[in-house]
Amino acid sequence: MSSYCSQADGRKVLRSSIREFLCSEAMFHLGIPTTRAGTCVTSDSKVVRDIFYDGNPKSERCTVVLRIASTFIRFGSFEIFKPTDEYTGRKGPSVNRNDIRIQMLDYVISTFYPEIQEAYSDNSIQRNAAFFKEITKRTARLVAEWQCVGFCHGVLNTDNMSIVGLTIDYGPFGFMDRYDPEHICNGSDNTGRYAYNKQPEICKWNLGKLAEALVPELPLEISELILEEEYDAEFEKHYLQKMRKKLGLIQLELEEDSKLVSELLETMHLTGGDFTNIFYLLSSFSVDSDPSELEDFLEKLTSQCASVEELKVAFKPQMDPRQLSMMLMLAQSNPQLFALIGTKANINKELERIEQFSKLQQLTAADLLSRNNRHWKEWLEKYRVRLQKEIESVSGADAWNTDRVKVMNSNNPKYILRNYIAQNAIEAAENGDFSEVRNVLKLLENPFQEAEVFREVKEDAEEEGATATAAACAQETRSRLPYCSKPPLWASELCVT
Repeated sequence: MSSYCSQADGRKVLRSSIREFLCSEAMFHLGIPTTRAGTCVTSDSKVVRDIFYDGNPKSERCTVVLRIASTFIRFGSFEIFKPTDEYTGRKGPSVNRNDIRIQMLDYVISTFYPEIQEAYSDNSIQRNAAFFKEITKRTARLVAEWQCVGFCHGVLNTDNMSIVGLTIDYGPFGFMDRYDPEHICNGSDNTGRYAYNKQPEICKWNLGKLAEALVPELPLEISELILEEEYDAEFEKHYLQKMRKKLGLIQLELEEDSKLVSELLETMHLTGGDFTNIFYLLSSFSVDSDPSELEDFLEKLTSQCASVEELKVAFKPQMDPRQLSMMLMLAQSNPQLFALIGTKANINKELERIEQFSKLQQLTAADLLSRNNRHWKEWLEKYRVRLQKEIESVSGADAWNTDRVKVMNSNNPKYILRNYIAQNAIEAAENGDFSEVRNVLKLLENPFQEAEVFREVKEDAEEEGATATAAACAQETRSRLPYCSKPPLWASELCVT
């Protein structure tokens, strides 16, 4: 717990602790490098938190999560040596202590990268370059893994980047439901700095800051060259390898595969497809399907696309018309003042939202279904042609299909920690019933498999009179939706900051 978090009292609350506990375990079982959660312990002590920064604070229980990792040293740990910034006058608390930086770097490399220490024991510059190259590649692979499951971290500053390439510090994270490349999971990220499609870029930027912090032990001309040569190439390679597995392309590696992936994502975006469920469904697509089977499959796919009601919620204008009008006038008349309170990108996004919302008023459910069917038929034909090339390269189509489905089902999770699932578990726990947290944890430990029917876990109510409330809450939670469902409409109101 940081003494600088929240209201500088260093206290974590039950709500965020449950989210961190569940998500770090979910990531581990998805096969993504991460810190782990050992225990989550809550108490009767209370703190006041303004969850949405809207002037409506509430009292919440203090909670401690035991986090486990080989180290919690971060990129930011090396920024304590930063010299004075000429613009802000700020500097690191250990400026000019090169002796400590050398000691810390020696410790990190010898302890967590022993093979590099051994290979370059007689040349510290080469050793440090090899270390920087390795953390660059690990970080690129990590972000590629995030992108392939639709995970958004939420706050990717240098202090939330692990020096050994783990997912660390689960704050306002979120798994993407409806595919939107510009999805922002952190309600307080007003500029979209940490949006889903910006994650690869921002992690590369953070590596650049680590490179600056390693001078003079590693000259910038060496580290910057490593970053340019290694990061993008490693990210693209790992991302495409993973996407091929998600699409069951197990025999051939063709140049056209990258386009097939981008066209799939574009189709998902156009139809408001659920990222997790669309990928999960694709393993049941048959190359030889007759027209009726194709229609059945299309019906399953389109059921995972956004309804007119969901799209109206997603594209609902966020600015008061008068505020927007004022901002547009200001952008023309006083660009310098406008730059202090808004950005052209934000204004353009709002204008786009208004246009989309206006079109949705005329759109019927039948029109939307017809449009979605058309988009998916076009992409599925390209996918069928690509799968046909796989079949032509093997001797037995049946054995290939069995292997394809197996690979897809071990790379496309059925269950992720959606915000609405976490919220249901949190609400039950806040009412004294932790059985839903246990159920969700059990589910996330087997994300690629069909869930067993969970037996209801009885918990002792922790507060007088809470038993009936907790039981009712738990029962309501279980009867709402299956854990693999795309989110209900009420979940669009959830905001994580």
